[in-house]
Amino acid sequence: MNIKPASTLPLVGIYGLGIMGGTMAKALLDHGYKVCGFDVDAKAKNRFKKYGGQFLAHASDVAARADILIVSVATSKALEQVTQAIVDGQHNRKVKTPPIVIETSTLTMADKNLCAKALKRVGISALDCPISGTAVRMQDRAWTIFASGSKVAYKSVLPVLEVFTDNVPYVGVFGNGTKLKFSANHLVAIYNVAYAESVALARKMGVDPREVLKLFGNSPVLGTGVMRLRMGMMVERKYSPPTMKVEVWQKDMEVIGQMAKSVDCPTPMFQTAASIYTAAMAQGLSQEDTASTAEVFAKMAGMD
Repeated sequence: MNIKPASTLPLVGIYGLGIMGGTMAKALLDHGYKVCGFDVDAKAKNRFKKYGGQFLAHASDVAARADILIVSVATSKALEQVTQAIVDGQHNRKVKTPPIVIETSTLTMADKNLCAKALKRVGISALDCPISGTAVRMQDRAWTIFASGSKVAYKSVLPVLEVFTDNVPYVGVFGNGTKLKFSANHLVAIYNVAYAESVALARKMGVDPREVLKLFGNSPVLGTGVMRLRMGMMVERKYSPPTMKVEVWQKDMEVIGQMAKSVDCPTPMFQTAASIYTAAMAQGLSQEDTASTAEVFAKMAGMD
């Protein structure tokens, strides 16, 4: 691993130290970066501190100190609060150069635009950089980060983003990143449910679903990364620790559904898939991995 001296690297601040934010924090620390951060969750805080990160007591302190800010939050309200903290922190910065904000959350375009406009008013440039891939996939450098916004800002933060993956395409104006992430998650949502249904069908036919995964997982026609990751959990019926919680994914599904409705695009396959995630929530699987949709089909097929 080629690690530069910490003194030559920008200080990175992270808002949201959960599954994704925590994974990014650890990767940056492992590459020699100094990282400060904030999260309201005590477990996330303690995990971050164990990694060697500097946890700050006030959200605005992160923005006051860091050169680059990464935002990874789950709700519109959280993004609104983080945006205000960054604005407040700007007033207390010891250096005149404002930070660059890398917004990675999967939220609505309205949320993203409100954030960018509020930051622009105080001279802060924001990039829309949602991530396609789970925390586990980053270990294989399999993330794709759809970077959109100012190309100057993009070039400035690219070395930080390349800590996580080599796949960091610049996709144009602010917001294009989120639109591409919606397209990616739209496909993943359908794939995941299709694999869950396939596992149920295999079991009902008396076929070991492990054989389905073994034969088709690496197929150039049928195999996908989603299949290898999620079907691997489905065949073992083990969904913890989650790579993506059903509860969080449900929020992502709602956001994609809103976008499709806003552009008047019918999505019958997506809507059918969405109903399965809703059923998973109703079965008490909110904190499990989205692979637990297999349990919805197991129940429907009388195998629970």
